[in-house]
Amino acid sequence: MPEKIETKAFAALANKQIVLYNALFNELGTMLKTEMSGISRKGIVLASIMKCKQICNHPDQYLGQTVFDPKHSGKFEKLAEICETIRDNCERVLVFTQFKEMTEPIARFLAELFGREGLVLHGGTNVKKRGELVEKFNGMEYVPFMVLSLKAGGVGLNLTSANHVVHFDRWWNPAIENQATDRAFRIGQTKNVMVHKFVTVGTIEDKIDIILEEKQRLADDVITSSGESWITEMNNSDLMNLFKLEV
Repeated sequence: MPEKIETKAFAALANKQIVLYNALFNELGTMLKTEMSGISRKGIVLASIMKCKQICNHPDQYLGQTVFDPKHSGKFEKLAEICETIRDNCERVLVFTQFKEMTEPIARFLAELFGREGLVLHGGTNVKKRGELVEKFNGMEYVPFMVLSLKAGGVGLNLTSANHVVHFDRWWNPAIENQATDRAFRIGQTKNVMVHKFVTVGTIEDKIDIILEEKQRLADDVITSSGESWITEMNNSDLMNLFKLEV
């Protein structure tokens, strides 16, 4: 087997992302000061995590808009940087996101960058269509990218024609991420596989990534089984430090 080379791709928030992120942080701080039951508090924290991820992906995802101007997202700019090299080398890339609504905006952006269409696979893709997409992606005709939702594309697919994997946003679950990466890094792969894990600098994404690195045992024993719910058990002070934007 060839090698799997994992790297962190650090992206800076654009100005619009910073404004929205700080507003969400202040809103969370206000809500945590009110007395609430354990279930209500957990719901607020999990919702805030999801909103932070949306802001870090692109402001338009958080705001429910459809333009997705690349200049308003540090991740889109980082994706362009990585994929320009992939394009120049005529290689192929899998881009994973946990959000179905992000698959089309990312695909539109990449189609313009590569100068040709790619493929999209998510939970709404039926079984027959999935097989057709896999066959086309692995075919002789050059299809530069496939954008996949993490749940739909994380298992059961052989996509070894790609030797780059991008995790556009993180579920902070190493087992699920590895399953997704293994769509490309598996028997039949003849090239080294480059894995690019996106992290927005100074945000909750950055801080959770550090926790996972420092406490891999926690990630294996707790996070793998409980998703992000372990974050909700933090006290208010630790939570605010986790969410606080470090510029």
